[in-house]
Amino acid sequence: MIQVGDKIPAISVSAVAGGETSAVSADQLLAGKKVVMFALPGAFTPTCSASHLPGYVVKADEFFDKGVDLIACLSVNDAFVMKAWADAQNAEKITMVADGGADLTKAFGLEMDSGSFGGTRSRRYAMIIEDSVVTALHLEEPKSFEVSSAEAMLELL
Repeated sequence: MIQVGDKIPAISVSAVAGGETSAVSADQLLAGKKVVMFALPGAFTPTCSASHLPGYVVKADEFFDKGVDLIACLSVNDAFVMKAWADAQNAEKITMVADGGADLTKAFGLEMDSGSFGGTRSRRYAMIIEDSVVTALHLEEPKSFEVSSAEAMLELL
């Protein structure tokens, strides 16, 4: 499992930002920036849509005021779903990271098997990344939502 001090691997993902989608290497997306990245089991799912993403949408400017350059939301969904979810959630200040094949999630060692819910998904977590190196990692226990919230991450900055 990825740990504090580890470098983000060079794995291709799709980034959805400003209404545009681009293929990019995760390490390049995060290079030279202070990033708060949070991950969740799936777009349009109950806790993810009611609490997790909305917390970051509402508090985005507070993160930027504390020196964060990029807020990224990662999910094992395709770029089309992530774009639709961003539009539905008014998440224009959040970069949506579509990890459709779960390659980055698996490289992190943070995948889970949700069975018939959707197969391989990401565990819920949040991390602070500085110039592609993990400086903080808050991993949720299964079916929990506490340590990866926007409020919890703001307290670290």
